[in-house]
Amino acid sequence: MIDLFEPRMPEDKLHESFRLIRQDPAYAPVMPVIQGWAAGLLERRREGDKFVKELQSTFNSAMWELYLNRALMELGFEVDFSKSAPDFCVTTPGGYRFNIEAVISDRSPSAPTIAGLSEQDFKIQSALKLIGKLNDKVRLYRGDGGKKYPYGVLEHVREAPFVVAIAPFDSDLSLTQNNELINLVLFGLGAPSHEADTFGHQERVVRIQKKPGTEIDVGIFTNDSFKEISAVIFSTTGTFGKAVIESGIDRLVRSCRYRVIDKDLAQAGDPSWSLGEQYLAQGKLDFLKRYRWEDESLIYGMDVRICSSRVHRETHLDGLHIYYNPYAEHPLDPGTFWSAEITHNFYDVAADGPQQDHPDGALVSRQVHAPNSLALAHLLHSNGFMR
Repeated sequence: MIDLFEPRMPEDKLHESFRLIRQDPAYAPVMPVIQGWAAGLLERRREGDKFVKELQSTFNSAMWELYLNRALMELGFEVDFSKSAPDFCVTTPGGYRFNIEAVISDRSPSAPTIAGLSEQDFKIQSALKLIGKLNDKVRLYRGDGGKKYPYGVLEHVREAPFVVAIAPFDSDLSLTQNNELINLVLFGLGAPSHEADTFGHQERVVRIQKKPGTEIDVGIFTNDSFKEISAVIFSTTGTFGKAVIESGIDRLVRSCRYRVIDKDLAQAGDPSWSLGEQYLAQGKLDFLKRYRWEDESLIYGMDVRICSSRVHRETHLDGLHIYYNPYAEHPLDPGTFWSAEITHNFYDVAADGPQQDHPDGALVSRQVHAPNSLALAHLLHSNGFMR
């Protein structure tokens, strides 16, 4: 197999993340993990060297493809790498076939720094990038712009579901957006309310402002404007951080998991389902913040945990979300990605609203930090443990 980490270009052309992995001895165990994700992917004809150079020079887009490749292997799927496009021509063990095109919303060199953006501006900018990348893939499928062989005419694509897998890398805050912005882009859902009397309610959003006088429609899966896309795969955790976790190296981890239980199943007096907020120190490097609310039939909330990577547990598929387009020309079978960790997000056309099936314990977000006292103090303070 081609060695991903043997430099193929001058040092000054290497991406800073790639240089860090190679130069910092602490990251040595991460390299074989990433190399293992590449099984089969580098065997595509005439593509191996090109892919390695992409990893070494731009990093994020190649890392996302590597993550997806490993995820497909874990699901037991086969990928036909004799097809040059889209990125993954997939067949399930049952013979069901579909295609995946991978893309990221990356940052541009001229983009303003986070320090120059308000939180709302960051969200709008990131949502616009997601829409733009999805629109690019629809145009590629249709052949807009004069592409000689648009995806939609390829024999292995034209009658099969076409899935776009997208991940955000457009700013330092991208990995903290959870699924809020993809909900906005695909379903037109605003941020959940944190007010006591309307907690969890999400306002409908029809469009957002790109610049003064110009607005962009959101909720692209609430109509047939993107009917060529059967579904969207989304994750903020299928990143370099996933490889760090899987390598087992020493790091601080901040994770957030969705929690839900039927009220009838919650045992009376069980503190893990007590309503309100709880801040717990479970060990020297293990802190847990619980939020719990209720509706008529459920207790739900989230667990925010700050801990050592030694006690953090996470699978490769944790943090993966599938969004289904009800207007798709070739719908994706909802049973295709059925694994315990994966969330499934539908839009009910008749009810004109979302149906989001998230299992208890679903990973919403995760970030890794250096294992030092400064990082720990920052995490504890910013998450309410130190006031």
